[in-house]
Amino acid sequence: MADPRDKAGASVPPTLGEGCLARFDPDALGEEDGTEFPGAAELWQALNPPGPANAPATGAPAGKRIPAHPPADKSST
Repeated sequence: MADPRDKAGASVPPTLGEGCLARFDPDALGEEDGTEFPGAAELWQALNPPGPANAPATGAPAGKRIPAHPPADKSST
């Protein structure tokens, strides 16, 4: 008799690495794993239309760091 707790219909693909560096093994992934998304570019364009809100930042010289404002609830004195 089969184990009654063994009812899973899906399984995790093999991984490489450990902890924070763990990732799916690209050589073990196939079409049945859903790794292809032919409409990704079209979806990206639909969700991120060109316009001023999505324009690259300008005004600060390249390579120059701008200091962050201190928190409002903190005093420097």
